[in-house]
Amino acid sequence: MIDKLIMRIIIEEHKYAAADVKDVLKGIDALENVEGYVSVNYVGYFYNTDKDVRDCVFILPKVLLEDVDGKELVFGKYAPEEIINLDAHNPLTQPEKDFIYEFAVWIYRSIVVFHNDKRNQTSIVYHKKIAEVGKGGRHLSNTFLDILLSLVQFNKENQNFFFFVLRNLHAGFNKINWTRTIATTDAIVQGKDAIYLRPVNKKRQINFDEELLVIFFSILNYISEHYGFPVTINCNFQLITGKQFKTYLNGMGKVRLRQIKYKYFSDKVLQLWDLCYAFFDTARQVYVSTEQKEYLLVKNFNIVFEAIIDELVGDRNIPAGLKEQDDGKRIDHMYSYQGLTTHDEDKPIYYIGDSKYYKRGNQVGKESVYKQFTYARNVIQWNLNLFMNDDRDDEELQYDKKNFGNIPKLRDDVTEGYNVIPNFFISAKLNKDLSYKDEVEVTDKKKTHFENTHFDNRLFDRDTLLICHYDVNFLYVISLYARNNSLQKDAWKKNVREKFRSEIQRMLTEKYSFYAMQAHPNVDAKAYLKEHFQQTLGKIYTPFGTDEVFSLALDKQDPEGNNEALLAELRKHFYVVDNGIGKNPQPAIARVVSNDTTNYVEVKDVKCIVINKEGQSFINTKEQVKNNPRFGIAIQNEVNEKGGKQNVLHLDEGITTAGYLIITNKRECDVYLLEAGPIFLMGNAIETAVTTKKGAMVYLVYKIDPGTSFPSQLVDMDAIRKLLGAGHEPKLVNFKDVIKD
Repeated sequence: MIDKLIMRIIIEEHKYAAADVKDVLKGIDALENVEGYVSVNYVGYFYNTDKDVRDCVFILPKVLLEDVDGKELVFGKYAPEEIINLDAHNPLTQPEKDFIYEFAVWIYRSIVVFHNDKRNQTSIVYHKKIAEVGKGGRHLSNTFLDILLSLVQFNKENQNFFFFVLRNLHAGFNKINWTRTIATTDAIVQGKDAIYLRPVNKKRQINFDEELLVIFFSILNYISEHYGFPVTINCNFQLITGKQFKTYLNGMGKVRLRQIKYKYFSDKVLQLWDLCYAFFDTARQVYVSTEQKEYLLVKNFNIVFEAIIDELVGDRNIPAGLKEQDDGKRIDHMYSYQGLTTHDEDKPIYYIGDSKYYKRGNQVGKESVYKQFTYARNVIQWNLNLFMNDDRDDEELQYDKKNFGNIPKLRDDVTEGYNVIPNFFISAKLNKDLSYKDEVEVTDKKKTHFENTHFDNRLFDRDTLLICHYDVNFLYVISLYARNNSLQKDAWKKNVREKFRSEIQRMLTEKYSFYAMQAHPNVDAKAYLKEHFQQTLGKIYTPFGTDEVFSLALDKQDPEGNNEALLAELRKHFYVVDNGIGKNPQPAIARVVSNDTTNYVEVKDVKCIVINKEGQSFINTKEQVKNNPRFGIAIQNEVNEKGGKQNVLHLDEGITTAGYLIITNKRECDVYLLEAGPIFLMGNAIETAVTTKKGAMVYLVYKIDPGTSFPSQLVDMDAIRKLLGAGHEPKLVNFKDVIKD
């Protein structure tokens, strides 16, 4: 006997009157409270075998609920009680009903993927194998999930049947059917022999068994690619895919199956036909066994949602003490990505995230914000312990240094400023059109940015912490996770990380004005910042990979009332240019330097050494200076009056007072500041340094100041070429003679 279908829908955590769901939830540990209400803390699917129900029950996530005038409504317009029994009372539109069918599949698939991931060591999943198809007692089901599961199950259990059909289909295709050949074709008689020019073989022009298998395996291929169900297809048929399969989904599938149904007689083939037809017509009834109760349920779906977001956003390889923090707190999501303040991708920083599985419209609470700030403080302290305790005998710290060599240093020793820690919330929302499209945007709630400060106008302070709040399309992330396609997940991860970074930068740009600074050539930047420590603390940081270029951030509200005065004072000693957060400052600084020579009056009478290096030799000097900041002038060997060799120093007057070195290939140049007081060294002591000539026994050696450089744009290359001529000997010149007017 076949029971009438009654499809049931329950929404997670909604408070139902006990009388409304008493029969539907029989067997689920949903306890009635003292007020007579029942709330279910499960998400998933189960078949209720109670004689008054006998049907599948979907428990769907609470993200379907929206608070409208104090009432929780599904899709913002239906009371959950209205859709408990969709067969008896179905207020949903057809698109909404179709959505419920497909949404249940994605929820089922996401729970399966979560349950099968060995990294998720949890006991929150309750699973009893889905019933088999076509055995024992049966119930009618028109749920899309039942149909898909039945198709996958049929394929798994009937491999021998497929092999038998395929073998018979291809048996004897090329053997001649002599009875039909003699009866239907003419022969040419030669003597006693009859010759038939058009023999009839056993191959059929239309093979309906083969066509049904092609349709079945094409369906399996589609649900594997679209929903991620793992299936095995053991056939060599040309499958129906792409646009052609879409025509089958749009009606062609039902039409073609009806055309070939009368060709089938065996129960097994008819059962296969029923499954295929039910797929193309989800309202079609399909027989599924219910000998025992079946279910796949997950308790506390917020844990699954957290795992989904972590899989799609976070990193697994995080040092001990960061994600699982020493004070017992655990960060939901963490990953290493390009910092907010730098333009270099190889200068990463840790991003800290927290996923919020809320009903639609709920806001982040104060407790969550406070916890997120605490996470960031713990990360800063962990980082300080790592970099400021080099000699500490701590096994964990030594392990982290050895295995996580790209850990960013948050504290800048030059300015004593701290890098900005990217911090964010992720919550889920339902697309208003019930679309599965990719959407990541700043939440539309009233307060999307949170800030915690101890001092005003100090962005680069360890006590200045900020959080941004994002919404992701719940439907998209569920389907992406459920498909379990690593290439698709990696592509989205890369894209969403860049979106998060850009949005936090935009948030900071709304609040702060960002500048880049480089000291004038006659200014010791480190000494200046040390002397004016209180005026610059928390406002200046060095994110650009060099101690010479600084980032300056000033609050646009100017809470201290001294932004303009500070800028005016800094411009006396630094080039200060507008420079957006995370942008390369060099082009802007180069432009302002090239238009300003007023700061070099004091150095124009200083002597300058000019040397010529050609080709790769010139290119190599940058790396040589970086690795060994010294410069040597070779002392030549000459023959004396008695025929012996001696070291003779031929130097222009004043060379020992030279303050600058220009290395050039006559087309471009690099300018370095030389420290006072050159010394004589043997040749083997400076083998890796830049020299005027290799192989000399003795050199006059200058120390190059690596912390200061002169903008090469101000050097007059015509004057350099005229000075050097065709020779390669080093030249001594007054610096003012090679600087542009």
